[in-house]
Amino acid sequence: MNRLVHTIALSLLALALAPAGAIAAGAKADKESASVVKRPRASKTFAAGKSPVVARQRSVVRLVPAKPSFGQIAGLHTTQDELDLKSSVALVIDQDNGQILLRKNESAVLPIASITKLMTGLVISEAKLPMDETITISQDDVDTEKHSGSRLRVGATLNRGELMHLALMSSENRAAHALGRTYPGGMNAFVEAMNQRAQLLGMADTRYVEPTGLSSRNQSSAQDLARLVAVASQDRMLSELSTSPGAAVEVGNRTLQFNNTNRLVKNPAWEIGLQKTGYISEAGQCLVMQAKVAGRKLIMVFLDSAGKLSRIGDAERVRRWVETHSPVGVPVPASTSTVLVPQVSS
Repeated sequence: MNRLVHTIALSLLALALAPAGAIAAGAKADKESASVVKRPRASKTFAAGKSPVVARQRSVVRLVPAKPSFGQIAGLHTTQDELDLKSSVALVIDQDNGQILLRKNESAVLPIASITKLMTGLVISEAKLPMDETITISQDDVDTEKHSGSRLRVGATLNRGELMHLALMSSENRAAHALGRTYPGGMNAFVEAMNQRAQLLGMADTRYVEPTGLSSRNQSSAQDLARLVAVASQDRMLSELSTSPGAAVEVGNRTLQFNNTNRLVKNPAWEIGLQKTGYISEAGQCLVMQAKVAGRKLIMVFLDSAGKLSRIGDAERVRRWVETHSPVGVPVPASTSTVLVPQVSS
């Protein structure tokens, strides 16, 4: 037994001292990825006057640690909360009365990844642009920030409504970029419109530099995003498109099936009015939703969650917690304040 323990200890030490492999891979937004470096299992060597010899090598697989998020670097994950949430930032608000049910680092300003697309959709929707106008994906829509892939090839033609659907439901980056690029006045005018709309909503800590969320310079706080969700949830088009479970889209002579990046939209336990997911390494896993829980319309914001499924787990924890304590009240003394949630008429 002691010999076995000694052998395992030496193996672990050897792995710890092994040099990290080089990486040359782009991460796809809203998808976790691990970089793997593999060495060949066998190679041929030749000696003078001798037949080829196969020199077998042990296959080496090294998982390269993920790049830390801004929240991890800032130490936000050390903050404790009543529900033991895995997101370093969280905010849950009753939309009807503005009561804060749960708060955690809600004023921290962090990258928001594809949550950005919610503002992209709101600006397009409020501009009343024709949804049946055809738009062609161009080379300008190809991601040069994170080098993410896309099933929308350069030259593919869809209408604006289809691009909106794919951007909000499947977090399609080329779709979102094409929406901004074809906005009256071009991309610069669109980004300016995004920031102006944020200011009108009182989102003082929010800044946008592009419409997809691939840039870590798109930043906001949970407080600001709650304001955005409150308004966006009352836009019928944004509500319907963001909560659509899936859609088949005709692209040229192909039919492509796209699905929602949020598995909760297919869960019968949830009544979701609006949602958007997001992920880049700098932001961690993110999720915003408007959902009815125990008869209450709640706005939920979860930012900088470390695991791929942990943002979903956090939402489930909140749902069970609210269902358990409603309608008696919320037993968290620190979370009894209210916040002004923008209201718009239907």
